[in-house]
Amino acid sequence: MGELGKEISDFDVWLNSVQPILVEEKLSHTGLPHDGVSTFAEFAKHIYPFIEIQPFHENYYRLLEYFATGRIRKLMVSMPPQHGKSVGASTLLPAYMLGLNPDTRIAIASYSASLANKFNRRVQRIIESKEYGDLFPESRIKSGGKPPQYLRTADEVEIIGYDGGLLSVGREGSLTGNRVDCFILDDLYKDAMEANSPLIRENCWEWYTSVVRTRMHNESRELIVFTRWHEEDLIGVLRSRERCVDLSRWSDLDTVGRDDWLCINLEALKTGTPTEIDPRRAGEALWAERQSRELLEAKRRLDPVRFECMYQGRPSLQGGLLYGTGFSTYKELPRDIVRRANYTDTADMGDDFLCSVSYAVDSDGVIYVLDVVYSREPMEVTEGMVAEMLQRNDIRSATIESNNGGRGFARAVQRLVPRVRVEWFHQGANKEARILSNSATVLQMMRFPHDWATRWSELYSHLMTYRRDFRSNRWHDAADVVTGIIEKENGQSVKNITKVKFS
Repeated sequence: MGELGKEISDFDVWLNSVQPILVEEKLSHTGLPHDGVSTFAEFAKHIYPFIEIQPFHENYYRLLEYFATGRIRKLMVSMPPQHGKSVGASTLLPAYMLGLNPDTRIAIASYSASLANKFNRRVQRIIESKEYGDLFPESRIKSGGKPPQYLRTADEVEIIGYDGGLLSVGREGSLTGNRVDCFILDDLYKDAMEANSPLIRENCWEWYTSVVRTRMHNESRELIVFTRWHEEDLIGVLRSRERCVDLSRWSDLDTVGRDDWLCINLEALKTGTPTEIDPRRAGEALWAERQSRELLEAKRRLDPVRFECMYQGRPSLQGGLLYGTGFSTYKELPRDIVRRANYTDTADMGDDFLCSVSYAVDSDGVIYVLDVVYSREPMEVTEGMVAEMLQRNDIRSATIESNNGGRGFARAVQRLVPRVRVEWFHQGANKEARILSNSATVLQMMRFPHDWATRWSELYSHLMTYRRDFRSNRWHDAADVVTGIIEKENGQSVKNITKVKFS
């Protein structure tokens, strides 16, 4: 059935157990007074009293409300599996919009017609409920065989007395002759196998341009809600061809042009600094009660590349990866180790990573990674972490980039491990040129422990998803350090090294 089908089935159980609804505002186009409901989120809670609405749902539902009322015309949302994206966008939202304006013609598309029809049937059951009728008495659909002139099937339903209705269609399905005022595209790829197929992606794009876009008019609205699978899925292609505004604060709405996409990516584990739209601190889970940070970290360790795609909304095209062939690994160190050393780059900005790598070098110059500290903790914490790693791995020489506080970090580490020779230097060479030009040597000369994907999952993820397009990478810390190690061992550009001395 897949993630999306399971999400639908879970909610189907509850469809007939809704409670009486009071309404507060004039939600219906008829202007009838109601008490108790003034937002789409409140509508959702009253139609589905069992629904769990987390803080991120409040913002998500607020965006859907703006979409329903026309303030947003083109909305693009990526969200991890099992976080309620389809319940809001493909079940509650169509019912809400048909209540606000029964003349609205809505189409829902998914990767299969049967899945799209499930959405349609759920919307129909909401509309025919007494609770919905109390809110929107004018929005009625055919019951049994009456009225006979109106359509009600699994894939299409019409609003009695109005021009509006709901049509569901599978990917690549036909919409000939149907005008669409609002299109909702919910997960057009079933799984990774489909998304990784160039043929299916191309067919999906052709269907979107030749069917979806041709059914739309000047006032039509589009909502795309996906779990990301691939860099060149529909969201990825649209982002590369049309103007997109990434939402971080509500005032961003004022910067969105008529033909622009408003975009939001809700990460399973927050990265970056808190924003008005996503105020979580770095590392916090999106819905901890359902999928805790510990559970998500375990998923990341199993498949870091897939995790970045599905759960973080940052897919990487394999052909565009800088280290796409992967790193060589080892289980045991060779006997001819000639020295042990360390290379550290302190965090440049607030949400960057300190990356410190201890390694051994054999007589042929092959570099074996021994241990890693990869952390966004403050320097007063990472100083001790790095010092302990140096002692643990019997490191005698450590080189620390002095940019942005690295000099003070080097002095602090030296005090903690006086037997280690700590040196600092300023890295003035262009980072992009250094990383790109040394990538082949990094792959050829470096070896990681065979279990490094689970031991240092974030480091693994950031290296294995690092792209050749330098500007598309969020973090450069890991790539910068492995490059620095190669440069140091080859004597390339680690210049002006200063040994920290104390009286």
